[in-house]
Amino acid sequence: MKWFARPAPADIWDEPIQGPIGDIEAADRIRTICQAAKASAESVGGSAQASTRERARYERAARVAMEIAMKISDDLMRDDAVRRIVDLCMKADDIKTAQILYRAVQAIWLREAILKDHPALGR
Repeated sequence: MKWFARPAPADIWDEPIQGPIGDIEAADRIRTICQAAKASAESVGGSAQASTRERARYERAARVAMEIAMKISDDLMRDDAVRRIVDLCMKADDIKTAQILYRAVQAIWLREAILKDHPALGR
């Protein structure tokens, strides 16, 4: 019965960006994406047999967040946004991507904070 079928709600990272956005809006969007994808990342990281839907959802969210982060011109805002993406990757046990992003952080104090939260990145 299609009468009661609801369309699946669109994820925030699938919504198109209307026009150019500034650094603050981009950082806010990344924060929102990481919060929305947190459950998918945890399910991917929590079990080896995570559903392909959850894995695809996490990967899309991380990819879109990284694309937005590359467009942030302020170094500190970009570093903070990348830190949020690193946290998301670590929840999904995606250490390879997290290490690459960790190396992109320029602020030394922020790199130390990330390493304190995720010691596996220092290897």
